[in-house]
Parts: sequence; C-alpha cells; structure tokens
Amino acid sequence: MLLELEDVKVHYGKVEALKSMSLHVDEGEIVTLVGSNGAGKTTTLKTISGLRPVTSGSVRFDGRAISGLAPHQIVRLGLCQSPEGRGVFPGMTVMENLEMGAYARAGRSRPDLGPDLERVFALFPLLAERRSQPGGTLSGGEQQMLAIGRALMARPRMVLLDEPSMGLAPMLVAQIFEILAEINRQGTTLLLVEQNAAQALRLAHRAYVLETGRVVRSAAAATLLDDESVKSAYLGGDATAGAEADGAPGPPV
Repeated sequence: MLLELEDVKVHYGKVEALKSMSLHVDEGEIVTLVGSNGAGKTTTLKTISGLRPVTSGSVRFDGRAISGLAPHQIVRLGLCQSPEGRGVFPGMTVMENLEMGAYARAGRSRPDLGPDLERVFALFPLLAERRSQPGGTLSGGEQQMLAIGRALMARPRMVLLDEPSMGLAPMLVAQIFEILAEINRQGTTLLLVEQNAAQALRLAHRAYVLETGRVVRSAAAATLLDDESVKSAYLGGDATAGAEADGAPGPPV
C-alpha cells in the first residue's frame, strides 16, 4: 500500500478530532472520504500532509513513517496537497504559482520544469492562456485548476484534494472531475475529500465513511453509492439523481 494510517489520534487542544483513525490507499487508486461537516475529513488530510501533529498512532507513506516530518519534507517524498480554499498566491502570476509548486520537490531545478508545465497545460489549457495573469484575478474554477496544477508541479505520486468542487458551477464541477480521472489514469494516486459525495463516489474506487473522527465503514465506492443508509445520510436520498446531467465520470480503468 502507498499510504497507511494506523490508530491515529489528533487533538485540537483538549478536543480529540481523530479517534484511532485507520485507513489505507493503494498505489493507483482514487479513494474518497465521506462524512458530514466536522467528521474529521479535512483534519485527516492535514495530518497526512504534516500540517497537524499526531498525538498517537502512525502515518506511513510508501512504507516510511512520516509522522513528525515537516510538510516540505513530505512533499519531497512525493505526497502533495491541493488545499481547501485553493490557496492561490493572488499577487503572483499563474506561471509563478506553478513554479512555487515545484519549489520543495526533490532535485528541483528550473530547467526541469518544462515537462511538468507541458503536463499541466495539457490538462488545463486555460492556464496556458493566462500564464501571465495574476492568480487573484482568475475565476473560482480557474483558481481551482491552478491549485491542482500547482500540486502536480511537485511531481507527486499521490495528491490529497480537499473540496475541489467547492463554489463551482455544475458544468465546471464535471470538468474538474473529468480531469481528476485523467490525472489518475496518468498514474497519480488520489485521496479526495469532497462536499458532493455522490460525485466523489462515482469517481472513486473505494471510500471511507467518517463520523466524529472515526471510520465507521469502508467499501467499494459503487457499493456505498447504492447503500440506502449512505444515500439518506450523505447523498440527499438519491445518489443517481443528476448523474447524467453532471457528466460525472466513473472510476478510471
């Protein structure tokens, strides 16, 4: 397995946010975390990427313990995050934002950026058109593309994605998810937190259901998509409604 969390506990002060969290992601998978607000989804991603300290338990990436490493050290191992809220540097150009994505990667040097830029621009042609435009002047959808593209510039084996569709129109949501499927087909493993649980389950191979900092269920994403209790709790009662209109892709093969 590429990523493994075993009995991980995380606190915010005296509040236990993650309670013996255990999960894994195999190389080449798309795995999604499903749960209501406050379930611990974003905390899980922050813990993996080194932004929240682990109280106890272990986080391992490619067999190596990464608990206690600084975020930039984790990026150099091939694990990168596209954060909630995008985190675009507003006063920097699109190109400068992308170059920042490569800053912490192992063996970085400016002449090596060409192939990475070509990949990002092939996935997101709009970014190529706006390469000299300040990041803060982009639309919400364009900023999300930039945030994902910036993460890819680190040449990650795995990307953590936190709410990539937040605030986007349905047509843009479908486009973003199609691109995520293509990124996975190109060989990048994805761990996804997404407010649109039905969309995430249609994309993913497997899923974990989180409640108050615990994993309460795990299964193939298609199984959870058809589960009546999951539908009523997280999918508005009908996981298939709007699937055709959204143009949601199925799991990559």
